[in-house]
Amino acid sequence: MTLDIEVQHLGFAYQREQPVLRDVSFAVKEGSFLAVVGPNGAGKSTLINLIAGMLKPQEGEVLVGRANVRALGVRELARKIAVVRQEFVPAFAFSVAEVVLMARTARFGAFGFERSSDRAQSRRALELTDTADFAARPLGSLSAGERQRVFIARALAQDSPILLMDEPTSYLDMKHQVGILDLLKTIQLQQSRTIIAVTHDINLAAQYCDLALLLEPATTTADGSQDRRPHHRIGSTSEVFTAGGLANAFGVRVFSGSVGREDFFIPLGKMAKDAPNTDAG
Repeated sequence: MTLDIEVQHLGFAYQREQPVLRDVSFAVKEGSFLAVVGPNGAGKSTLINLIAGMLKPQEGEVLVGRANVRALGVRELARKIAVVRQEFVPAFAFSVAEVVLMARTARFGAFGFERSSDRAQSRRALELTDTADFAARPLGSLSAGERQRVFIARALAQDSPILLMDEPTSYLDMKHQVGILDLLKTIQLQQSRTIIAVTHDINLAAQYCDLALLLEPATTTADGSQDRRPHHRIGSTSEVFTAGGLANAFGVRVFSGSVGREDFFIPLGKMAKDAPNTDAG
């Protein structure tokens, strides 16, 4: 059975606050690379947590291979889904190698100990993310960008067919941004892994991703009732990433231009130097 992801009429709100997500539905076929974009507060990280089974939706459901993620056990879920969350510093002084090896826990042998294959998978993940040189160092001693690459190595070592990534290129310099995305694109194409990545970098997403999901914050109308219009759009990156669509979603003028086959987008502030006096589009 293929591990397609189906999000069906998903709705979620934190306590008594206005819904963060409302009636969100989309499907991601196995082996696809989906970018999740949108303004702050649109529910991007919440969506990742719902797909990962870390939050329980108030409405709708998330299916992975036709199984509801809420019905999967912890080990079974870890075998299917690996998650890279936004960067953090752990409270304990684990080394980089230990942090990455922990990702193999769901695949340890019958006695609960790592095997040589687990250590080999972890070393390979460190090499792929250019983090092997500081494998013995405490994670907390690294820069934010170095830690981010370690967390990506951890997800790769888990060897799950689905990768959920919350801003995987945050804190990274330009070299490592494209290096990580080259790596993710390679494993998508060569291993048919499914990747869903929250990102604020529209231009990198346009270059590497197949699909884009654009989320907008749920709003209320002037009379205080919920606005029932759709607040998400999914399609190919060329369909979703347009100057007009991005301008409407983010509330900022957007200039677009082409380099080769790709369109690139630049936000234009009121005080931007030499900003062309044109409307978005």
